[in-house]
Amino acid sequence: MLKQISRRLNTLHPAFLLLLSYLTAIALGTGLLMLPAATVARSIHFIDALFTATSAVCVTGLIVLDTGSDYTLLGQGIILVLIQLGGLGIMTLSVLLFHLIGLRVRFQYRMAVQEVFSHTPRKDIYRLLRSIFLFTAVMELFGVLLLTLHWAQHHPLGKALYLGVFHSVSAFCNAGFSLFETSFMREQGAVLLNMTLCGLIVLGGLGFPVVYEIYLKTVDNRSMRLSIQTKAVLWTSGGLILLGVLVLGVTEADFLGTLSYGDRILTLVFQSITCRTAGFNTVDIGALTSAGLAFMMFLMFFGASPGSCGGGVKTTTLAVLAAFSWSRLKGMTHVNLFKRTLPQDTVTKSVSVLLLSTVIICAALFLILITDLEQGAGVSEHRRFLILLFETTSAFGTVGLSMGATTQLNDIGKLIIICVMLIGRVGVPTFAYIIAGPASKKGLEYAQENLMIG
Repeated sequence: MLKQISRRLNTLHPAFLLLLSYLTAIALGTGLLMLPAATVARSIHFIDALFTATSAVCVTGLIVLDTGSDYTLLGQGIILVLIQLGGLGIMTLSVLLFHLIGLRVRFQYRMAVQEVFSHTPRKDIYRLLRSIFLFTAVMELFGVLLLTLHWAQHHPLGKALYLGVFHSVSAFCNAGFSLFETSFMREQGAVLLNMTLCGLIVLGGLGFPVVYEIYLKTVDNRSMRLSIQTKAVLWTSGGLILLGVLVLGVTEADFLGTLSYGDRILTLVFQSITCRTAGFNTVDIGALTSAGLAFMMFLMFFGASPGSCGGGVKTTTLAVLAAFSWSRLKGMTHVNLFKRTLPQDTVTKSVSVLLLSTVIICAALFLILITDLEQGAGVSEHRRFLILLFETTSAFGTVGLSMGATTQLNDIGKLIIICVMLIGRVGVPTFAYIIAGPASKKGLEYAQENLMIG
């Protein structure tokens, strides 16, 4: 039986292996969270355990139970392990572990990892994986140190260390899980805490290939040109963060006016960065203006970068779409970016990812609206629509920011959000392959006929 399963796994496409690894981790996490010792109440509904495990593995941060008060230390530890597995990737850890202990890693498994962390085939995949693991460990330990220093001012050293470990891993993996009921709203003006979390979120969201390339260029003194992917990620990520600060500064001017100048800047930077895929907040999300919430959804939709701990439509996709739009406006046939011409397949794939992602969010929102009619009791239809759209976009971008709707969803609504989180983390192209199969290189070509577009 085991041989048949092993033989079957060895024939699967890397896309199926990637999805299967996440589903396996979610299943194990669900079972562990249902243990009596994992929750304070000694029991948990299956759908709530499944939702929490999916949110942790998909490093989203949406919750139906409060992490700090409803789960025991064991339950919180299980969630933390799931976050770490989901952030680094189950396939990544498995392949690296097999390689380190001398076991042969099959070609399909190496390809599954390479599809996540490399835009082109590379021979040094094992060196890249070791660097990813080392970089993650160093950054998280550095975060633990700084966060422990902050909380040691308010808590005993043991508790401060625990808080530092949990939130350092959660921040670097862009998970957004917090042990505080109101996230970091009470720490709005804490400079060390805010900047440490921001640094961890950015480093975890840039993508390991980008960080690895920067390391080779700067620390390892390699005479190499930065790839177009690294340039696109850095410019797009930096531009979105700056744009977020400027736009939220305008839309939330009334709220921010009650804060000091320093706290105002700190809050804007933190919320702009956490919108990428982290899900922490230092302000009440439900109290923000509709314009601010709409722009935050834009930031959440485009998520993090390829090969990172985050999900959503990637920053590189936004860069390609912007270059494509600019080239069409100027009447150019080719799409150029950083003095390089992009392949037509890359442009077509970016447009497809954008359209499919929009359809997924709209379909999920529609299904929640028609299956969860009682969720918006006491809320106007327009406000309910905005709240659920925000929640769905947050789930797809694996962000975790919430306006409070998640805990009020019925079981069907929770299942829909679970599926959206999984799609957002594994990636739309992976799911498209699983559903539609490999793309056909050739097909029937008929006589051409034009039609009006507008």
